[in-house]
Amino acid sequence: MKKFSIGRYAYSLECDGKPTDTSVAFERNGDTLSVFITADSDRPQFVTVKWAFETDEDLYVLGDAWERSYGELCFRKLSENRRAMPWYFAATDRKQTYCFGVKTQPNAFVCFAYDADGITAKIDCRNGGGGVKLGGRTVQLCTFVFVHYFLPPFESLCAYCRTLCDYPLLPKEKIYGGNDWYYAYGESSYRQIVGNAKLQSRLADGIVNRPFMVVDDGWEIDGFLGPYEPNEKFGDMKALAEEIRSLGVRPGIWARLLDNQSPEITPDMRILRGGERVYLDPTNEKTKAQLVCYIEKMRSWGYELLKHDFSTYDLFGDFGVRLTDTITNYTDWHFADETRTNAEIALDFYRLVRDACGDMLILGCNTVSHLCAGLVHINRTGDDTSGREWARTREMGVNTLSFRLAQNKAFYIVDADCVGILDDNIPWEKNRQWLDVLSKSNTALLTSCGALTDEQFADVRKAYLEAQKDHDIRPLDIYDNRTPREWRIDASEALYDWD
Repeated sequence: MKKFSIGRYAYSLECDGKPTDTSVAFERNGDTLSVFITADSDRPQFVTVKWAFETDEDLYVLGDAWERSYGELCFRKLSENRRAMPWYFAATDRKQTYCFGVKTQPNAFVCFAYDADGITAKIDCRNGGGGVKLGGRTVQLCTFVFVHYFLPPFESLCAYCRTLCDYPLLPKEKIYGGNDWYYAYGESSYRQIVGNAKLQSRLADGIVNRPFMVVDDGWEIDGFLGPYEPNEKFGDMKALAEEIRSLGVRPGIWARLLDNQSPEITPDMRILRGGERVYLDPTNEKTKAQLVCYIEKMRSWGYELLKHDFSTYDLFGDFGVRLTDTITNYTDWHFADETRTNAEIALDFYRLVRDACGDMLILGCNTVSHLCAGLVHINRTGDDTSGREWARTREMGVNTLSFRLAQNKAFYIVDADCVGILDDNIPWEKNRQWLDVLSKSNTALLTSCGALTDEQFADVRKAYLEAQKDHDIRPLDIYDNRTPREWRIDASEALYDWD
């Protein structure tokens, strides 16, 4: 592999209009490089940094994802890699690997491109779809980190992720239990959740660390849209939490915080994007107060875990699968507070949620991976698995577990999503394998099942017991396979038949 210096770079700047008073500064410390920006009247949008050097075209590269991954992660030959790579990437010849990215919780969105001529980092420091109004403020946009490892790619990524996040927010105990989404798909009720909590209690019989029962979307008056008050099928949410807890199960709850159809939400509390008032603007002071009010209400009901969803989509207008090298595809819009970058606004939102949650655990879903690290306990790292289609579980679940497992305990606890068990939609010999690898992965293990056969009950109970242990696990054919089949688990090798 050719030598590379983080200190040999050139940069360019893009603003709303021609730059007049924007300055960009760099601060190098060993193999890290911090980038700062200052502007008075200018409104900067992007800083592009280029490292030009000749490289080995036989290298293979792996990038990360803006928020969840969507089954697309894999090592690609450098000459064939056309994918934008958010946050970090690894380049390897199998014997040695170099990793290049930015530390977590940056104040800008950063995406990499890598080709035979070198590396390009696009730093998106916009507010909404236009330039940010810094007004003389200096912002540290990001800190690049370069490490060269004489290790295989997976081991290199594990070590590298631990250099990027200084203070991960980790739960004290293993995360496991139930979620109703992949058997109910929003058609649930108070009684159904209680029945599922009873099942989870039986599955975890004798385990000191008690399981969760997460009430997913469908409990609120208008699904997906709020207001976050219970519908007639659920009634008293505080009573439900108490009944779940009386069964020896920990209650959790889902909410889409940035969409709410309550009459008290006034137009100025919403983002103006594409000529429409859309989702809630977390830079508006009334919106912030409303968010805190809803979270504190769910906490007062007795829920111990908040799963908050859709925030990347609601903030920036798209899911990560439709984004390329920038965080929003919409232009000519701003948040109410135009003085903060998009990354600062997302960070402020995650911090508001963390502070309002108090001692509740936080499970981020559709949260920006690199920004929520250190601000959520658990993070959904892939798109939805399924209780109906095995191909979707294989594509989304196995892929994200394999390629983002390196982030587990380094950024947060990884949630590669549920084992969905719904009648006979998915052959049990397939789902049992997904259950098995999750139970040994040291990540969150959530099952979604309204009822189980005797065989399934025995397998899930065994998995819950297995999930209480710490395992040494790694995918072995990660270099060649988008859904790795060969895994080393402790001292043994396991072969999974996903196809």
